[in-house]
Amino acid sequence: MADAQAMTTTNTLPHATLLESINVFAQVLGPTWAKGVIIRRPAMVGIAESLGLDKHAVRYMQKLRNKYGNDPLLLRLPKGINYALVFMPEHVHRVLQETHQPFATDSREKHAALAHFQPDGVLISQDPERSKRRHFNEAVLDTALPVHRLADHFMRVVNEEASQLLDSLGYKQQLDWTRFASCWFRIVRRVVFGSAARDDEHLTHLVNKLRGHANWAFMYPRNKALQQELHTRINHYIQLAAQSGSAPEPSLAALIANMPQDAATAPADQVAHWLFAFDPAGMTVFRALALLASHPQQAAQAQAELQANTGSARQYLPYLRACILENLRLWPTTPVILRQSMSDTVWENGIMPAKTGLIIYTPLLHRDDEYLPYANIFAPEVWLNQQNTAIAKQWPLLPFSEGPAICPARNLVLLLTSNMLAELLQSSSLELLSSRLNPKLPLPGTLSPYRLRFKASS
Repeated sequence: MADAQAMTTTNTLPHATLLESINVFAQVLGPTWAKGVIIRRPAMVGIAESLGLDKHAVRYMQKLRNKYGNDPLLLRLPKGINYALVFMPEHVHRVLQETHQPFATDSREKHAALAHFQPDGVLISQDPERSKRRHFNEAVLDTALPVHRLADHFMRVVNEEASQLLDSLGYKQQLDWTRFASCWFRIVRRVVFGSAARDDEHLTHLVNKLRGHANWAFMYPRNKALQQELHTRINHYIQLAAQSGSAPEPSLAALIANMPQDAATAPADQVAHWLFAFDPAGMTVFRALALLASHPQQAAQAQAELQANTGSARQYLPYLRACILENLRLWPTTPVILRQSMSDTVWENGIMPAKTGLIIYTPLLHRDDEYLPYANIFAPEVWLNQQNTAIAKQWPLLPFSEGPAICPARNLVLLLTSNMLAELLQSSSLELLSSRLNPKLPLPGTLSPYRLRFKASS
């Protein structure tokens, strides 16, 4: 049927007006870019929170969808530049499930950004290298397993670092983003490389500096010397793990050292992406703390789960994982998912030209109050309740994307984030000092982790 339609369809998809296209960039994509796509700009995130820019963006996307219907909407841009907004669940599922053909992850914009620090990363690769790199990621990160094989060791790392964090708060007993982030990146470095990298803050600085360049994508020249310095440092720790004898300290680097690979695998590029991706995971933990500190009912459920599970049973904490997933729904760390059409594609009412950049704006899907009754509230049960889970599957909730390019570290991220959340909730009572989150009011479209502060008490 689709082939027959392909032979007979000559219509093109609807086009937004020039003014509407400008408004998409001004009201939707512009604020997203200003906040920082690869690394967040704290000042701009704060402005977006104060002005409610993300909420306005969702409203504008709803307005366009209601005007033009369900088809992808082509933006009116200079000749030869094609972009389309994807609105509806079935189309989002199609685009993500039909990655990498005909919808490639290696879009122009993504390549220009990520190539600053991971030019051979899997997301900006083409086959046959892409398949080899994807297999490498899945093998090291245990994508197919609900719990990583090194879970017990990683949980000890989280426990040690969280305990040191709480012991270091000083007489004011205040926890802010700066303190939390320093702790979180120590965890990340130990998980990825082992204890040898625990205090290597320069490594994190290199990643973040290159991510800052990546925010500008095409507009910032690549710093190959800085990129080489980062990759040399990553390879140094991988080699340390390989030289550590028959019983190396558990880490992702130790797994890499024992894995078949060649130059095309480009391990340093894959690891650079992991270091980048763990940053927004830390933001998610900090926001989850804020929601649980301001929502007593959900906090009580979290505490009940912790009391019922100790030791290795904490490898999989369904409710705390649901809290993490819910934070990723409310404040997605990947607000825009990009794909590039490799050929003409046929849709219900028209043809999308080849080389069109497809834009999936995840806040629209996650916060669409025209379809989702829980759009603007804290509802971890969405991820637990069987009936709500069916609704979520029908309506795309994309904390880790989906399809062939789904995040290969999703289960590892959920292990680390849920256990960090568990350690902080169990070890201390945290009072939220800096936000007006209220379970009786709709949650804001943006929540800046940089503004959050907590007071800890035993």
